[in-house]
Amino acid sequence: MERSGARVVMEALERQGVDVFFGYPGGVVLPLYDEMLNWPQIKHILVRHEQAAAHMADGYARATGRVGVCLATSGPGATNLVTGIANAIMDSIPMVAITGNVNSWAIGKDAFQETDIQGITIPITKHNYLVTNVDDLPYVLEEAFYLANTGRKGPVLVDIPKDVFIKKTSVAFPDKIERRGYRLPPTPDAGQIATAAKMIAEAQKPVIIAGAGVMHSHSWDELRTLAETCDIPVINSLLGLGCFPRDHELSLGMMGMHGEATGTLAVQEADLVMGIGIRFDDRLTGDTSKFAPNAKILHFDLDISEVGKTVTPIAFVIGDLKDSLQAVLKEVAPKTHPAWRAQVKSWQETYPLVVPEGKFLSRTVLRALNEHTEGEAIVSTDVGQHQMWTSQFIKFKKPHTWLSSGGLGTMGFGFPAAMGAKFAQPDAEVWAVVGDGGFQMTLQELQTAVEFNCNVKIALLNNGYLGMVRQWQELFYDHRYSHVAMGSPDFGKLAEAYGVKFLRCSRTEDLDATLEEARAHNGPVLCEFVVEMEENVFPMVPAGGSNSQVIMDPALKTPVEAAK
Repeated sequence: MERSGARVVMEALERQGVDVFFGYPGGVVLPLYDEMLNWPQIKHILVRHEQAAAHMADGYARATGRVGVCLATSGPGATNLVTGIANAIMDSIPMVAITGNVNSWAIGKDAFQETDIQGITIPITKHNYLVTNVDDLPYVLEEAFYLANTGRKGPVLVDIPKDVFIKKTSVAFPDKIERRGYRLPPTPDAGQIATAAKMIAEAQKPVIIAGAGVMHSHSWDELRTLAETCDIPVINSLLGLGCFPRDHELSLGMMGMHGEATGTLAVQEADLVMGIGIRFDDRLTGDTSKFAPNAKILHFDLDISEVGKTVTPIAFVIGDLKDSLQAVLKEVAPKTHPAWRAQVKSWQETYPLVVPEGKFLSRTVLRALNEHTEGEAIVSTDVGQHQMWTSQFIKFKKPHTWLSSGGLGTMGFGFPAAMGAKFAQPDAEVWAVVGDGGFQMTLQELQTAVEFNCNVKIALLNNGYLGMVRQWQELFYDHRYSHVAMGSPDFGKLAEAYGVKFLRCSRTEDLDATLEEARAHNGPVLCEFVVEMEENVFPMVPAGGSNSQVIMDPALKTPVEAAK
């Protein structure tokens, strides 16, 4: 049956089980927007800025494990997606970005709103396409979803000229995708598995560092079984939070630059560090020459290019993590490490996270938010101090509940990502924890939230600064504050203008009532928490420093000592 390229796009979305996608119209994509009217079962969310469409698709994907889809017109519409696409490639998020382009016969002639989005996004996509023949469109779209959500996941861009949306094709969708040179992760090698099991059996001070790869491979049950069987403490990378229950006795929370001291010190003292689905990024390792000096490193990953990129492992296991962990579990025997667990517990007792009383702090707010939501809500953040405090104080119990920009560190991500998660999981409680800086980058999406009654709660921590930048200027630039004082609008009047329920809280005494009122309201709520201006995030490992040199919270009575 002949159908237009626009209809092929909508058929592709339906075939892939896409129930909602995010976009903004423009001239060259009007044929597709016209076709959308024939597909009421697939909801299109009209954003107010294309960057938010990409972040919503990203949040949708993180909250579900499915492919998020965003759409933009040519030129500035397409380029406005770039930050969101880059964010997705850094964090291995499955996304398909569809862009329109000028008519195929006009490409290369500087037509109105023509931009080479394919060339622009080559470095930040897993793959991308410019489709100039409508007969190619069914296969390209099917392959785009396949590439985005297999192997190491990531964003794929499909650029479609206006005339390709209009032209007709009778070509069917393929039954199978085969791309020369593209290989899925291999079956774990038996020798690698045997070596890993032997290292686990010999270790006396083992730790696991579990990352987002556990989430992407749905291997959180295997991770927990391995940790419990072999009595191994589990640390999470920033993006791995939620893949191991934070209230579990073996959980040490996050480690690294702003992680909890227990995990950071445990890695420095360990004799075996198992990296499972992590890339050993610089915020986690600190100075790699001094990282885990006493440990053998064992790396589990599906991407061989990550092995040895920053730290050199003694051994590695390459393959899908679920397969790899299941194979290891067949080879290991139950084991306990009482002396090691006692040492870890001593660090936990000596270096707890501190919330000083008597001041209204961001930590005060997040501690209360955790108590009210009991670690069950989906929580997203922007980037900065509030992101680190959220990762410390919200005790995530389940996968797909923590949404944060890791590798790219994107301000403005938190609010639209939370909306994407809410559209994906309409029955879930969803909070966006944002700062007064990042929120002002994407707050126009309040109108989108109102239009669709997107029941997202926004915890705006307003300290009047670009907080993390100010902290660095305080600690490393002799308190010379340069362009970090963040002027803000009257957020109450702003919320009123958009028709959003607004709550302001500046005292600990009002905190519980504010959170209760926000949670009870059926619809978007903006909660402004006017907090202490010069609060710092601790613990802290200075950039490029050793993880043994943890700067602890001055409120702690016992100064930290490097692990010997």
